[in-house]
Amino acid sequence: MLKFIKGNLENIDNVQIYPMISLLIFFFFFVALFYWVITAKKDHITEVSNIPLEDDTKYQNDKIL
Repeated sequence: MLKFIKGNLENIDNVQIYPMISLLIFFFFFVALFYWVITAKKDHITEVSNIPLEDDTKYQNDKIL
């Protein structure tokens, strides 16, 4: 199975750049996510973390009206 994949990849020009591009995309994504988590306001995080614990009748009444 690996021979088929390896054989196809050897025929592509400059194939060695694709793993580097994917690594950089994931690296920058997680760096940005880490930065967002560090700089997020405590009030926002507390509000979002309490959403599953809130009563649903508030949202159901808003939809009916």
